[in-house]
Amino acid sequence: MIRAEALSRSVGGRAILDGVSLEIRKGEIFTLIGPSGSGKTTLLRLLDLLDMPTAGTITIDNSRIDGHPEERFRVRRKMAMVFQKPTVLNTTVEENVAAGLKFRKVPRGEIGEQVRAALDLVGLSHLAGRRAVSLSGGEMQRLAIARAIVTKPDILFLDEPTANLDPTNAEMIEDLILRINKKFRTTMVLSTHDMIQGQRLAHRIGVVMDGRLVQTGDLNMIFYHPVNRAIASFVGIEPIRGGIVENSEDNLATIAVGQVRFQAVTEEKPNSKVCLCIRPEDVTLSLAGTGAQSSARNCLKGTISKMTPLGPFTRVTVDCGGVPQSALLTRKSCEDLDLSTGTNVVACIKATSIHVIPDL
Repeated sequence: MIRAEALSRSVGGRAILDGVSLEIRKGEIFTLIGPSGSGKTTLLRLLDLLDMPTAGTITIDNSRIDGHPEERFRVRRKMAMVFQKPTVLNTTVEENVAAGLKFRKVPRGEIGEQVRAALDLVGLSHLAGRRAVSLSGGEMQRLAIARAIVTKPDILFLDEPTANLDPTNAEMIEDLILRINKKFRTTMVLSTHDMIQGQRLAHRIGVVMDGRLVQTGDLNMIFYHPVNRAIASFVGIEPIRGGIVENSEDNLATIAVGQVRFQAVTEEKPNSKVCLCIRPEDVTLSLAGTGAQSSARNCLKGTISKMTPLGPFTRVTVDCGGVPQSALLTRKSCEDLDLSTGTNVVACIKATSIHVIPDL
């Protein structure tokens, strides 16, 4: 539905986006993730035709969009944008939602029905007569979504839609995004620096870093098969550097990291310098000396060097002979095992759970 080729944008001689090419399919939720300042918002604004690229082309529904104002305006009417910090008119909630329909000269008799349907969908019908400026942050964001969807856009862009919201309101917005996509099959493109939100919402993900689109794919590709160390770190993996492939048979390789040996499935050749990417939830821990059995090819003895609380989970870092390895455990599991800093444990990892990338 949307195809961008070699999109670039520079402002004041500084490159903000550089050669971005991507395709977004009809009816999908495509999420752009990446650190703050990486260029996600700039890319959204280009795709939404709010800004002009310095170079590159955009094609929507097989029609290439050039700089002709009338063509851009025609296509823009099929789109809507919800910004990170919505701006509302100093009128009632109902009048805010109706504004886009009036602009499009929708018959007066139809406006009320469409506005009520949009407010029902976002759960704001009971506030229809309230002044929009008096709403809470979460209510104001839902109003912005109602104002966008009432025009029945083919494409809805959302720029960090929950960045300024508490967890309860953020969950409401995420649920609303999923319901709109399912109910109307609206193509959605949203940006977020919250990788977990991207994981919850997206059909496919694009990772933007330093103005470049460095990887696109489904959840499994992005979160379990990152193409470089920067992406691995962003999606919650602590890459283990300094690996050397010692030997490989039928793509099962022995990889040396210092004095520690790993077995992993990879196509990398002997003598290749590699990084090992292991998701912490793929690591199981048992107390050393308990005789616990595991079918995993990698069972590394080590000592807990750090324990970091993460809500209901704890990230446990184990020093395995000078190689740090993290595991993600529930707090209850940590309590049951009586884990603490200095505890001797065995970290087990399946060979298929290790993603190997070149150490560049």
